[in-house]
Amino acid sequence: MKATAKYYATHPEARKKRLEYQTDYNKRPDQLKKRIELNKINRDRGQYADKDGKDMSHQKNGRVIEESASKNRGSKSNSAGDKRARGKKK
Repeated sequence: MKATAKYYATHPEARKKRLEYQTDYNKRPDQLKKRIELNKINRDRGQYADKDGKDMSHQKNGRVIEESASKNRGSKSNSAGDKRARGKKK
């Protein structure tokens, strides 16, 4: 279990606050549109019911590629927001 998972497992108030935020975030129109698009791509490519651990990943050039779910979640280079959050190199 990673550090973040341990934290939320041992801090129920923080876990509740995080889940409330995620619920609101996932209801946003841009997030709904993204999920709908990726679900359609997964179905079209036959990935939707596969249990191989792969899913579809948006790339910064606009393409959507097949990528392992864990790598996709940990990606730091595919989104401008990730780069902005990390700040500039010194």
